[in-house]
Amino acid sequence: MTAERIRVLVVDDEEIVRESLGGWLAKDGYEVKLAPEGASARELMKTEPFAIVLADLKMPGIDGLQVLEEAKRIQPEAVVVIMTAYATVETAVTAMKLGAYDYLVKPFDPEELSIMLEKIVSQRALRHENEVLRKALKREWGFHDLLSKSPSMQQVFELARVAARSASTILVLGESGSGKEVLARAIHAESPRAAGPFVAVNCAALTETLLESELFGHEKGAFTGAVARRKGKFEAADGGTLFLDEVGDISSKLQLELLRVLEDRSFHRVGGNEPISVDVRIVAATNRDLKKAVAEGRFRDDLYYRLNVIPIVVPPLRDRRQDVPLLVDRFIEALSAELNKKLDGVSPQAMTALLAHDWPGNVRELRNVLERGAVVAHGATIQVEDLGMAGAQPTAAEPGAAPAAMPGTLEDVERRHIGEVLLQENGNVTRAARVLGIDRVTLYKKIRKYGLRRTQGEEADEAPQLATVEPRNGR
Repeated sequence: MTAERIRVLVVDDEEIVRESLGGWLAKDGYEVKLAPEGASARELMKTEPFAIVLADLKMPGIDGLQVLEEAKRIQPEAVVVIMTAYATVETAVTAMKLGAYDYLVKPFDPEELSIMLEKIVSQRALRHENEVLRKALKREWGFHDLLSKSPSMQQVFELARVAARSASTILVLGESGSGKEVLARAIHAESPRAAGPFVAVNCAALTETLLESELFGHEKGAFTGAVARRKGKFEAADGGTLFLDEVGDISSKLQLELLRVLEDRSFHRVGGNEPISVDVRIVAATNRDLKKAVAEGRFRDDLYYRLNVIPIVVPPLRDRRQDVPLLVDRFIEALSAELNKKLDGVSPQAMTALLAHDWPGNVRELRNVLERGAVVAHGATIQVEDLGMAGAQPTAAEPGAAPAAMPGTLEDVERRHIGEVLLQENGNVTRAARVLGIDRVTLYKKIRKYGLRRTQGEEADEAPQLATVEPRNGR
């Protein structure tokens, strides 16, 4: 981003200062507008965009601090520099609290101003580049509101895109908090039914009677409290998608009724005799093992086959840890807006702790941990102590093995995580470095530092998730 593209507003009640500044800045290649007082500056900011505002502190009427406040209200992205001949610590503190970038003490050297503006332009260009890269990243690894660079999740995205274009029933399988409903919404958004309604029902949250009424509606007088006819979720979703969350929890009676709807595309309201036909696409989800439930007689096999036309399995977050930094970036951006609080991200120590955690609650747990950190953080960067993860457990050991102890130091966490990534990538240093977000040379140094192996050894009693050996020769 060059100076020619940068528009600067100079606000000063002294004509000679105003004109001199305008001339200096024009020679440097900036597009300059001049305002003799705060009121005219405010009107200009309402109609024209400015990247930088230079405002004198002492002016009649609206002074420089008020211009600063107006700029932050009208053009929040504008960078404001206060100019003053009466610089004090109190003035500087007040200006900074109100959001000023910096202040200049009159008389100042034009070269000092040029250097400051070059720095502002450089930072602006860097922010713009980061935003472009962030958007490109989301396009490359995103599927609507889902974000992942995990190969397993990319396969999920591809299958979901193909399935969305069909009218077939989809069964989304995965642990609680892994993003099943978000995937269902993305499928709806990609489908020919995107203009229709998306209606979600949590089947585990209601009793059998309430769920039956919720799904199919009821007629007036159908039961105590039914004072009027009420449409159910199937009717509400007509022309769109009905998402049945935790479908594995419904009773035998409702399993049969749901099967009939899937077969006939019609149903009766509770207490009603008139058949109601609907055009609804079903996306169901569960965290239960439906095959096991069918084998044990707890779930109808005919309903299972009706639902399981296109199964999509969402992997847990612990199996795609390379997604944690991406998700952290996404959630921090959202939390910053929700909490109206400046958040730059998490500290390296906090990121190490997030990567080492096992995430039994999956993406939902990660979001909750970050929200807690965002609320209690004293600055713009979330520190490891802000996360409240003292009780977090490391990656589970092999079945039958004793639970692993939580690493005691930051180096222990880093050593363990690098070992896990190397195992995950089958010893491929290039891929492991990419997952870790470091270059190959750095990774080789860390492998030597921690005495790590690139692949798992043959010793049967070795903890496979560590992939480590004792350092040789005392190193």
